[in-house]
Amino acid sequence: MKIHCWMALAIAVVFTAAAGAQDSGQGPGGPPPEGRGGMMGGPGGMGTMGRGLMGAVTETAADHLTIKTDAGEVYIVHFKADTRFMKQAAGMRGPGGGGTGDGGGAPMGGRGGNPPQTIKVTDIKANDVISIMGDKDTTAKTIQATAVVVVDPERAKMMREMQANFGKTWLAGKITAIDGTKVTLLGLEDNAPHTFVADENTSFRKRRDPITLADLQVGDSVRVDGAVKNGVFTATTVNAMGAMGGPPPNLPRNAPQQ
Repeated sequence: MKIHCWMALAIAVVFTAAAGAQDSGQGPGGPPPEGRGGMMGGPGGMGTMGRGLMGAVTETAADHLTIKTDAGEVYIVHFKADTRFMKQAAGMRGPGGGGTGDGGGAPMGGRGGNPPQTIKVTDIKANDVISIMGDKDTTAKTIQATAVVVVDPERAKMMREMQANFGKTWLAGKITAIDGTKVTLLGLEDNAPHTFVADENTSFRKRRDPITLADLQVGDSVRVDGAVKNGVFTATTVNAMGAMGGPPPNLPRNAPQQ
């Protein structure tokens, strides 16, 4: 089962903002349920993801929703009494909202803007774009929703543009091998291997702190901004989040992840 960062992004951003709003007493909502995933805000924030799906609503019913994804797949969205329904408020920060200052449009969360709105399932209408967090069955084409977010149309457009630019202007994933200045990662977007190279102009950060290429380790989750030059993705900025469910620290730097 693949994990698509852009599909889970809307929910992650909304829950991050909801947590911030609750802490400051600005509005409804709260942090994501434990173990459901989310995104770390701030510079270089990528964080962990839950299983997600995004699509346009084609049918509404009392006990389910039907959506059609951009790939043309039709899914039935089932929900329970404790499923959370929210709407992304206008002005909420989304992709790139907690950026690194480099102007990159990479998938990051960020607090700011208006807090999300808690809604009822009956507030969701046909043609709304929704992002769902939950257990997805790709064979039965169903998803058991733990949270559903109505995505702002402009944000949905931005997320689709980001997906199209994956591997062209940005990468995100877990490092599987480091060989000199060449780094291989398993893409968070497509679960496929990708390689980028660093040069004298590449900057490295871990959260807010400057680091070097030598500080990266196999198993680290990174977000990379850059461009393809002569068929090779050359990094301009690399933001590391450290090991997140990766291999043991003593794994050799040039060893592929098992």
